[in-house]
Amino acid sequence: MDPQPAQYRHPDAAVSGHGDANERPPAPGPPPAAPGAGSWVVLPTYNEADNLLGISEAILDALPGAMLLVVDDSSPDGTGRLADELAAADPRVRVHHRPAKQGLGRAYLDGFRIAIGAGASIVVQMDADWSHDPADLPRIVAPIVAGEADLVIGSRYTGGGGVEDWGIGRRIISRGGSLFARVVLWLSPNDLTGGFKAWRASTLASIPFEGVHAGGYVFQIEMTFRADRRGARIREIPITFRDRRVGQSKMSRRIVVEALVVVVQLRIEEIRDLLLRGRRS
Repeated sequence: MDPQPAQYRHPDAAVSGHGDANERPPAPGPPPAAPGAGSWVVLPTYNEADNLLGISEAILDALPGAMLLVVDDSSPDGTGRLADELAAADPRVRVHHRPAKQGLGRAYLDGFRIAIGAGASIVVQMDADWSHDPADLPRIVAPIVAGEADLVIGSRYTGGGGVEDWGIGRRIISRGGSLFARVVLWLSPNDLTGGFKAWRASTLASIPFEGVHAGGYVFQIEMTFRADRRGARIREIPITFRDRRVGQSKMSRRIVVEALVVVVQLRIEEIRDLLLRGRRS
């Protein structure tokens, strides 16, 4: 019998692994995207110079593919200058300087506009004082990446969540505020006053920012309320909230009272709009 030609390949070669040694292996596919690719983390700051370097490094370690946007309200302690130095050293860091302290909600809205305009697919909001653990970031964005949620809340008040280093008074105010908002606004999430959230960018962009009551405490409630009324899929992920490591809390009695008043106002406005639509139909 004539010898087999040199290019002959046994039918079982693909199974046995003894194929032609001269065959080239398939070309490798594109490398996997770094965790957090397409995400922007919006980090408002005011007098956070002692926290900024560490928290920024931890955020980018947790989501190395993300962009970090520092929104600084002209902090007198030099936080803005430190943020500029970070941005000069790392292309994943951007800085937005605002001319004066204008409130947490306004800082977030400005940051949201920038992130959405830059093409973010996910927008994360969190505090710069270590009360929100950067190690939780992959869990916060995961439901959105998986297509299971449009808004993810890092929740202190769902199973597995909790609070550390708070006195009884602040615990009552926080849990009471969430419960009050849930009842008045007919919302299902347990934690409505927390500020550790991830948004699908298209969901966030669907909310008209004009007219949002952008005070610090009520801002968190109102944004979740508006997302819920637009049919957003909202999911809570348990987190442990820790009191800030350095500096003083920005919570005040005025902020709490404002939140209670605006929650009632939101419900009244919704009922009024429903009645007006009913009359027109």
